[in-house]
Amino acid sequence: MATAQIQESGPSNPAVRTAKQMGRFNRWDTPWLNTKLLLGVGIIALILLFGIFGRLFWDTKLALTGKSPLNLPPVGLTTTLGGKLTGTWAHPLGTESSGRDMLALIIVGAPNSFLIGIIASTVGMGLGILLGFTSGFVGGRADDIIRLLSDVAITIPSLLVLIVIQSLLRQVEITTIALLISLFAWPTPTRLIRAQVLTMRESGYVQMAKLSGASTFSIMFREIMPNLIPYLFASFIGNATGAILAAVGLETLGLGPQRIPTLGGTIYFAIQGAALLRNMWWWWGIPTLLLAIMFVGLLLINLGFDEIANPRLRQSSQ
Repeated sequence: MATAQIQESGPSNPAVRTAKQMGRFNRWDTPWLNTKLLLGVGIIALILLFGIFGRLFWDTKLALTGKSPLNLPPVGLTTTLGGKLTGTWAHPLGTESSGRDMLALIIVGAPNSFLIGIIASTVGMGLGILLGFTSGFVGGRADDIIRLLSDVAITIPSLLVLIVIQSLLRQVEITTIALLISLFAWPTPTRLIRAQVLTMRESGYVQMAKLSGASTFSIMFREIMPNLIPYLFASFIGNATGAILAAVGLETLGLGPQRIPTLGGTIYFAIQGAALLRNMWWWWGIPTLLLAIMFVGLLLINLGFDEIANPRLRQSSQ
């Protein structure tokens, strides 16, 4: 009997094999394997890898003024600007009126534009998490002050203030524009995180942590915060998208970094060089298309995190 029981519970037992297969499948049954999230991460990863590895295979010094022939179209095309010019493989995406190679501008400019959004969103979300948790969990006078400050900050026309500030600065760097944008990137996540914390601080596990003598800091950042990770990621991506859009707007107005290539700065120089009137579509079209692809990738990531944080959205998308 003992031998028969051992054989029945062995690996040849169909029930055991089925259980092992179910366990193997359950490892992949996770909300983090979200189609939209993975697609968006793939798009952003391709853009960043293009910027990182492109420096290894292409001379980024061609992004400097006067390093290339003027007004060349992309390879295989012909233009009549300043005589008949035909695109070559030496400059596959063409050049612009200052003698800068478009491929070099994209390789250098895309990561710079993305970096502005990441820095601004990181600083803004850091302040938003600290203030939102303090306001929602501690409450009292701290809640009143933080709510007042966030309400006032939201009503300020941020783009107008940024235009005034940056117009007064002689030299603007990537970190400068990112930190200026982050000054207006904290109020919205503060309010949203506060609302989430208010609903979670009455949960059973939070009450048990209080009864066990856990500190306020431990309850906020060890008990509540892990349950908000998908929501915080979604808010971070939304903030990064808004920061990139604000930076592109400022750069298009000529208020961004002048010596460091960015996608918005490339569009600004295209406007200054009358690229639309001269039919130099590659000068403004390529960076605009890349920005559109970047925003689509960030949107897909945001939608993916929303579905992870909200099971109802996940079920409706299936």
